[in-house]
This record gives sequence, structure tokens and C-alpha cells, in this order.
Amino acid sequence: MKKMIVLVVLFGMFLTANAQMFQSVSMQKAQLLQKGNEKKFCPVCGMNLPMFYKTNHVATVDGKVKQYCSLHCLVEDKELNHQHLTHIQVVDVHSLQLIDAHKAYYVVASKKKGTMSMVSKYAFALHTQAQDFAKKFGGKVMRFDGAYAEAKKDFAHDARMIAKKQKMMAKKGAMLYNKMCQKTEQKFTSVAQAKAYVIEHKLCKNLNGKQLQALGLYLFKR
Repeated sequence: MKKMIVLVVLFGMFLTANAQMFQSVSMQKAQLLQKGNEKKFCPVCGMNLPMFYKTNHVATVDGKVKQYCSLHCLVEDKELNHQHLTHIQVVDVHSLQLIDAHKAYYVVASKKKGTMSMVSKYAFALHTQAQDFAKKFGGKVMRFDGAYAEAKKDFAHDARMIAKKQKMMAKKGAMLYNKMCQKTEQKFTSVAQAKAYVIEHKLCKNLNGKQLQALGLYLFKR
């Protein structure tokens, strides 16, 4: 009987560990508008865009298209990096298409997990779809300006949380680099650039997504 209970628990843990996150879609379903070998990574934090696709935002910055994993990273680029963002788009959770963010209806603080934030923010093209989502998972329906204000209000708290996690991941990245990778003196201006370089030059073997993120953080911050 004890063995049966242990097997059930372990099987449940296996399913949980391998269950796809709500934010995630396959590479084939993700609409990526960035160019170059960094196109599938957030330019601010380096996160994999298809993995967090349902919270992706896109904006034009100095004539260049940038795609963010989250509203949090868009806020960081605008408020902290002082970038002028135009033509802001967001992924419609229902259709998985990019839509005008100012015409979208956001559900803020639902039970679904947020990206780069404790408070989730998911967008929909139709008000009825946003309402249905909020009825099912909780949260408040608002427009882009309201969701942006919420992200800006929570930014400092979320940034501290992210910094702590990234510091721990960078330490793991250093261990991976010393154990599994060819060495490089290359300097990087972003986590995304570091990750793209590792992939392009095949510096490491058999890295999963989480390990690649840790390595990118280490190479960027070292």
C-alpha cells in the first residue's frame, strides 16, 4: 500500500513538472516579429518568448521592433531605460495573434500565473472574452492604461524579487559554464545576446531552457 501511495505521489510530481505553463505555446504557434539570432528572446530579461508567449508585448523603438516576454519588461524598457515606445501590441490569449494593446481588454490579477510579476496580466481582443476569463479565473478587466499603471505600481517589488532569483541563477550559470562549456572572452550587452551567442557558437552541450537562461545571466553579468 505504501509503495502504491509513493508511486501515485511521484507520478503526480512528474505530471506537474512536465505540464506546460499556461503562458507557453509551441515555436510554430508563436508570432515573433524581432529579427536576427536573438529574435526568440526578450531583449530586457532574456526569457524565451514562446515559453511566455501569452503575455508577450511588442513595440517599435527607434524604428526597431522589440518583443517583450511581459508587460513588466516593457515597463522597464520605457521607464528605466527611457526608451520611446510606439505601436504597442499584445498577444490576444484567445487567438494567439498580436493586437493593438490600446484596444485590448486586460484581465489583471487572475489566478493564472504572471510573467515577471506576482500579479498576472492577460489580454483579449474582445471584452466578452476578458469577462469570461475573469469569471473563471478571477481578476479585474481593464484597458491598457490601467494594466500599465498596475505594472508600474508593482514594478519595484517585482524587480527586487527578480533580481534575487537572477542572482541565484547566475551562480548556477557560472557552475554550468565551468563544467560544460567552452570558454569565451566575449562581452555581452544583454542576456538575449549572450544566449544567442552560446547557441550560434555551440559553446555548451545538452543545455535545457532553464540552464541556458542561467548561463546567459552569468555571461551577461560577469
